[in-house]
Amino acid sequence: MHSIRLIAALSVAVAFTAVHAQSGRLLVAQKGDQSLAIVDSSSGNVIASVPEGGVTGHEVVASPDGRFAYVPIYGNSGVGKPGTDGTNMVVIDIAVHKVVGNLDFGRGVRPHMPTFGPKDGLLYVTTELDQTISLIDPATLKIIGTIPTGQPQSHMLALSHDGRRGYTANVGPGTVSVLDIAARKVLTIIPISTDTQRISISNDDHWVFTADQTKPQLAVIDTSANKVAKWIPLSGTGYGSAVTPDGRWLLIAVPAKSNVDVIDLKAMKLAQSIPVCANPQETLVRPDGKAAYVSCVGSNQVGEIDLGTMKISRLIATGKGTDGLAWATGQ
Repeated sequence: MHSIRLIAALSVAVAFTAVHAQSGRLLVAQKGDQSLAIVDSSSGNVIASVPEGGVTGHEVVASPDGRFAYVPIYGNSGVGKPGTDGTNMVVIDIAVHKVVGNLDFGRGVRPHMPTFGPKDGLLYVTTELDQTISLIDPATLKIIGTIPTGQPQSHMLALSHDGRRGYTANVGPGTVSVLDIAARKVLTIIPISTDTQRISISNDDHWVFTADQTKPQLAVIDTSANKVAKWIPLSGTGYGSAVTPDGRWLLIAVPAKSNVDVIDLKAMKLAQSIPVCANPQETLVRPDGKAAYVSCVGSNQVGEIDLGTMKISRLIATGKGTDGLAWATGQ
């Protein structure tokens, strides 16, 4: 009996170690605290909460080398709502836990979603009020160009893995702009709904996903035709989504249901729903494919999902208004 218990305990320990094996830092935007949480991914502890300068940043991205976090300061409003218009982006040194740089856009543009170009190393940031994407040299913190989106409220951005295309979720118009990155122009605008949110792209760049905010369904855009090819019913209205490294699953937060829907990308249908923490917003899949994270603004937590069991493995307590997520490698 004792040997059976020992084997069971060792099995649990091995499974726990597998989920928490990859070293790195989880970065969490704490909107209510106007700060960035830096989380030790092994222990699940917040090791630092770095003030952003008194205004709210919603999203964050880590530099490819894992040294710096870039946080656009959106302001105290929601998309399309009255409030302050953010004018800058701060740079945080992840190791020393402090702001070490600042980019001033020169006016209120509500900068929001930061994304690194997969080929050129540039930082792409949605500058919502200008209806553009700003191209930034991360070394000099200089804006070197812009790409028009052709639509208001271009809130979120996904870049293709080959670096050729960009796709913005334009919230209020309910559209997706398709951008030619090299030519810095709009190729086409795809109607989705009267309201759409968040956006992600498949690993092979063939599909783009955005959630209809008027119905519990996910739009699947065929990038070769630049039109909606499929609609996938969800358990509720979807929000932030992310694809697993093997390309098999799409995880999408469903805020009203407090769960994460798991989409089978081979069958293009809902496979299961995972109960998580309250009011989930954004999903992030860890690069090793063993775990995913979901930010829950309703409970000020991040839920860690074991992608082997498709269940919550632990809850990480973070600051007020937990929202945007990013992964910093090599910490």
